[in-house]
Amino acid sequence: MIADQKVVSLNFTVKDSEGQIVDSSEGGQPLVYLHGHKSIIPGLEAVLVGKAPGDEFAVTIEPAEGYGDYNEEMLQVVPRAAFQGVEQIELGMVFTAQTPNGPVQLTVAKIEGDNITVDPNHPLAGKTLNFTGSVIDVRDATEEELAHGHVHGAGGHHH
Repeated sequence: MIADQKVVSLNFTVKDSEGQIVDSSEGGQPLVYLHGHKSIIPGLEAVLVGKAPGDEFAVTIEPAEGYGDYNEEMLQVVPRAAFQGVEQIELGMVFTAQTPNGPVQLTVAKIEGDNITVDPNHPLAGKTLNFTGSVIDVRDATEEELAHGHVHGAGGHHH
């Protein structure tokens, strides 16, 4: 059964409130994560507790239990010169910026001459998400996985 310190393998599909598929393991590798280590959004992790291989799930996750609310105050205007080595900047381009709190993904939201507005909100912030899927496998995490806080090997992290 799914509980903290277990390695979980899932097949899943997630759709937004308009029914558009946002992400899916369909046709690819299952999602493999270490339960209880904030590897997946809180709302989905909470719903999966107690489930076993073969169990199916269907759940709607509101933004507060997903990727958070969209925060327009996080938008920043930066000069074009900050994009060294990038010849063409286009709407929707994604860049990774190094910050004191680690890497942050920035999406180009607006271009006005040499002023580029970037958005650090998660692309799914503010969205209600509908998850469906099934539990494939549940196993005990190894000591190394627990020490590192993530899954190693097939479907997980490789060092």
